[in-house]
Amino acid sequence: MIRKIAKRRPASPRLLLLALSALSLALAAWLLPTSGAGHFQSQANAAPMVQGQPVSTSQPGGYPIKVFFSRYPVSVASDPTAVYPVQRTSPTLSVGTFALQMLIAGPTPSERSAGLFSELNTLLSGPSNCTAPLPIGGPDFTLTLNQRGSRSEPGTATVRFCRQLNSPGIGADARVRAEITATLTQFSSIRRVVILTRDGHCFGDGSGLDRCLN
Repeated sequence: MIRKIAKRRPASPRLLLLALSALSLALAAWLLPTSGAGHFQSQANAAPMVQGQPVSTSQPGGYPIKVFFSRYPVSVASDPTAVYPVQRTSPTLSVGTFALQMLIAGPTPSERSAGLFSELNTLLSGPSNCTAPLPIGGPDFTLTLNQRGSRSEPGTATVRFCRQLNSPGIGADARVRAEITATLTQFSSIRRVVILTRDGHCFGDGSGLDRCLN
């Protein structure tokens, strides 16, 4: 008996597209960091480096944290160091990095309507000079605990920006420092914060002496 071999129908373009999309997503998931810190390509790319400690025990939805924003008109007109906390929930134990990501991303629409703003939200520009796994671009900053620049120092966190941090003046510099410092020192492992530019110099130090590293 001669068996007829059924001809296979070619796969439809739609099925091929779905298969390729699934393969791309699987590859991207394999390449992303396993820490869960995530990347925010447009505004808040943060490297999953050494992190702060969670401020409370884990909740079903993650770890409750605070992000400290500036507020109109007080932080602009009278006290640039005045900051105000809002609640966020970190989906990862990398709470230090996540908190800074949320600071760069800025307030929600309802928080903005109450006068809150992030000075960092509009100051970062240009490409990142830090590396990250493909296909994600370089992060906005790195965060390292127990280190002042390249020197070990317990209780000090060093934030080094990987993109250009443009500042319009000393008031903006003060708001950047206040927002970052308050956001990070909420964690018990962080008592002091050093902020460095993408070139490794002290942020806002017009003397050129890098005094924050001494």
